[in-house]
Amino acid sequence: MKYYIIAGEASGDVHASNLIRGLYAQDPACDVRFWGGDAMAAAGGTKVQDYRETAVMGLVEVMGSLRKILGRMAFCKRDLVAWKPDAVILVDYPSFNLRIARFAKAQGFKVYWYIAPKVWAHKAWRVKNLQRDVDVLYSIFPFELAWFRCHGIEPRYFGNPLIDRIGRTEIKPVGQGKSIALLAGSRAFELKFLMPRFVALEHLLDADPRTAGYRLVVACAPSLTEEAYRKYLPEGSRIELVSGRTYDVLHQADAAVISSGTASLEAALLGTPQVVCYGGSPVSYLVSKVTVHVPYISLANLVLDRAIFPELIQGQASPERIKTELERLLFDEGVRARLADDYEELKNRLGGPGASDRTARDIYEETARL
Repeated sequence: MKYYIIAGEASGDVHASNLIRGLYAQDPACDVRFWGGDAMAAAGGTKVQDYRETAVMGLVEVMGSLRKILGRMAFCKRDLVAWKPDAVILVDYPSFNLRIARFAKAQGFKVYWYIAPKVWAHKAWRVKNLQRDVDVLYSIFPFELAWFRCHGIEPRYFGNPLIDRIGRTEIKPVGQGKSIALLAGSRAFELKFLMPRFVALEHLLDADPRTAGYRLVVACAPSLTEEAYRKYLPEGSRIELVSGRTYDVLHQADAAVISSGTASLEAALLGTPQVVCYGGSPVSYLVSKVTVHVPYISLANLVLDRAIFPELIQGQASPERIKTELERLLFDEGVRARLADDYEELKNRLGGPGASDRTARDIYEETARL
């Protein structure tokens, strides 16, 4: 059978690569054509477009690249019609894939969506598009199931692929000694909010004999250069920058300060105690308060439906408050023990290893019935 897969960012590239391996295990003679990156290329198939050439963030950037984006979309539609796949598999990336889903469905292709977009948090109107244009929606979080069912979609859940990704990653040490991981995010506004706070936190930690000996290690996101982080560091700062080794940095850390997002869930699955911070400009914060409707900003807290670690949002994310929360995570054995138990419960809720293979088997069996 022929599978046409579209992923539009780094995380989707990795998850889709494991899905491709699962498809080949089910259907060794299958033909895979994809939009993605190096991870998908390593898994096999024919790469049509590298996701790094099409990924654009932010309203200004999107408007400036609108002609290119529309051109890529038109090319994708032509390529689909010419290749005639048995199944179109869309991996997250809703800004692009929702439009492709509508086109593919209208052309009579079977449409699968792997890693359901977070419409339960914002842009809930998109659920109508998913209901209309997607044949099978695969969720990776158990709390999403009831929400989608209430909106007329019966999703399928086979676990979370992050467990597979982490399980297949070789962890190596990063330097020596006790350390605190600092993850400022992967977008410019996140760095602008958190990096100055990390610098202020450095001074507070250095002034305290209990924390002065901890290394401070920023795990740089793969989508940004080290220079994007370094420009916030004053001369003489002892904050270290490490690129391409986020799991290594998190696994070795005694605690972490993390911008909300997938990295927070990854830290939980690696067993790292953490405090999550998030903020932006006052205008952006007010907009998010109106448009985002979730009880927590961290995926681990959402999965367990309780705050297993602190979330400091906007004004709460002061260097002093971050230091206080870090001290609890570093020195209160009761807090660390409870968090370890919560992390085990989280792993069980997320379905254990094999999510990618189970999803691939379901896609193969569903397509084979056609």
